[in-house]
Amino acid sequence: MENKRKAILALSDGTIFEGLGFGAPGEVAAEVCFNTSMTGYQEILTDPSYCGQMVAMTYPQIGNYGLNVEDVESWRPWVSGFIVKEPCAEPSSWRSEESLDFYMKKHSIVGIHGIDTRALTMLLRERGAMEAIISTVDLDPESLVRKAQAHPSLVGRDLVKEVTCTEPYTWDELPWSLVDGYTRASDLGDNAKMVVAYDFGIKRNILRMLTAAGCAVRVVPANTPAEEVLAMAPDGVFLSNGPGDPAAVTYAVENVKKLIGKVPLFGICLGHQITSLALGGKSYKLKFGHRGGNQPVMDLATKKVEITSQNHGFAIDGDSMKDIAHVSHINLNDKTVEGITGPGFFTVQYHPESSPGPHDSEYLFERFMESMKA
Repeated sequence: MENKRKAILALSDGTIFEGLGFGAPGEVAAEVCFNTSMTGYQEILTDPSYCGQMVAMTYPQIGNYGLNVEDVESWRPWVSGFIVKEPCAEPSSWRSEESLDFYMKKHSIVGIHGIDTRALTMLLRERGAMEAIISTVDLDPESLVRKAQAHPSLVGRDLVKEVTCTEPYTWDELPWSLVDGYTRASDLGDNAKMVVAYDFGIKRNILRMLTAAGCAVRVVPANTPAEEVLAMAPDGVFLSNGPGDPAAVTYAVENVKKLIGKVPLFGICLGHQITSLALGGKSYKLKFGHRGGNQPVMDLATKKVEITSQNHGFAIDGDSMKDIAHVSHINLNDKTVEGITGPGFFTVQYHPESSPGPHDSEYLFERFMESMKA
């Protein structure tokens, strides 16, 4: 790994971090946010929900176990830039196929390391997520701050159209196993439920978990009309995660309005937000978002607490959901809405399919199956 290429991270508030470049050389502007996970960096790099963002990892050493073709969540990486304290140049894992630096070069991801990521995280917690720029070519701080200030915010931007599939497809891959790796569900039997999954930026492990629960999954583009979906006579409809401002994805909101009450619905992350908007709720941008694998969520019906994986910068206003839907889950850190339920639908803001974990919330896929059986 090249360790002596100077790089600068400039924030729109004028803050400058000087470090060293890794991955691809160049310059990239995006919203900067932080993720508190200790592992799962490959899943983060390839999660479509990070489209339009650069990610700072709070854990100091990233890349220890390398990267491989099996742990990706999409067909390509989506982060705009990557910020770490120390990238590991020599990964150690029997599943490793390449280093983080090599992977980022291959996919033209600009990175910076050697900066104080703790100071950056504390700044973002205090002032909120903001526009920023990483550059290894323009090293003039004043120039970079101006570029960061000129970059558009995520508010009002429909990024779903950039990450969704262009044609429908069928998914039958099952979760990874130590013995067989990934296998196909050749025969789901008579108990299989036909599920149409809207791709707002869907993660592959969501599709695997749906298949493992007994669903025959047909994935459709984000702008597929509700009438076409209902014409497929599905047993249920799944609404996926995705990037950007949910209020900007107006076509999805209108389609979900037509699906509520017609077929069982299950939504995750952006799917949760779009369902809430379709019911008449309101969304807003969080100060610095929830991103990491350690978010405590309470199920208000059982009072049980789940440790969850999360990745979102917008949330639903709980007051706007009164008399519309039942708030089923809340975040114990800031009391934000983490789930809603109502006749024929339930949604969660967090990620029950999380890989590498935690796995406290995997039961929700079985709940979806039960709702379709009922």
